[in-house]
Amino acid sequence: MKKLAVFLALLVLVMGSAFAQGTAEVSADSYPSGPVSLIVPYAAGGGTDLVCRALADAAKASFPKNITVENRTGGGGAVGMSYGANAKADGSVITMITVELVTLPHTGTGAGLYFDQFKPIMMVNSAYSAITVKADAPWKTLNEFIEASKTKTMKIGNSGVGAIWHLAAAGLAKTAGVTFNHIPFDGAAPATTSLLGGHIDAITVSYAEVAAQVAAGNLRVLAVLAPERIAATPNIPTAKELGYDVAIGTWRGLGVPKDTPQPIVDKIYSIFNKAAASDSFVAFMKSTNNIIDVMDGPSYGKKLVVDNDMFKALINELGLKQQ
Repeated sequence: MKKLAVFLALLVLVMGSAFAQGTAEVSADSYPSGPVSLIVPYAAGGGTDLVCRALADAAKASFPKNITVENRTGGGGAVGMSYGANAKADGSVITMITVELVTLPHTGTGAGLYFDQFKPIMMVNSAYSAITVKADAPWKTLNEFIEASKTKTMKIGNSGVGAIWHLAAAGLAKTAGVTFNHIPFDGAAPATTSLLGGHIDAITVSYAEVAAQVAAGNLRVLAVLAPERIAATPNIPTAKELGYDVAIGTWRGLGVPKDTPQPIVDKIYSIFNKAAASDSFVAFMKSTNNIIDVMDGPSYGKKLVVDNDMFKALINELGLKQQ
């Protein structure tokens, strides 16, 4: 009798597992059967928001029940990414994860956020910091700006405490031996607006996020913190070639809660990989000076581990961890 009870218990477990697997496969086959939300953890109008909306637009035909973009700002990206990490693990909520996923936890501002809360789907693009000032600013070159920083504490706007553009400015300051006053904003767009208003001296966001204002003659990029000159802006020097050996940038990609069934993850990857190669998305990225840099889930997952270790060391070295 006892053996029969054990056998029945095991049978229930096996059948339950098979049923669960079958359910996951069925839901993957029919995915997306309902509306899907794409979470942007930064303000509307910023680089992450614009890239995400262009990608969603390119993929909308694959979402018969609609796909909507939601901006959930705060905490330098922690609020939106935490929301996405804790969403239902069924593919109904996808998050545009950014490099802050592997920086904020080490600054003590991540509010419990950690990269392994997500199952990475794909990386979409990458970008490097552009040291940007107003067009009528007295500094024409990065060297002039650094020299002026030795007698004046420059106000540098970024996308949040511990966010990548904060780290970019901090890395430049450390390399150049100067001190900046770091001013946090909830995304690149409000930081750019503050610079245009003359409230701060510079920003360290990506070139794509200031390109329109540069083209309009309102802003000037002094240098980019990239390993080599950016193809879209060959006339803008790198900080490295000017004597400041620092290269810090960001990336953007898609992630879902870690318990999301792999068949659904694979389906989401298939949809957005196709969208990233679409004519409309490629044209948008080219027109906005964004670099398409696609990486599949497994490769992206390895990058998260590597970058997490690298930024942990940098943040500790810079003493940016809050107690």
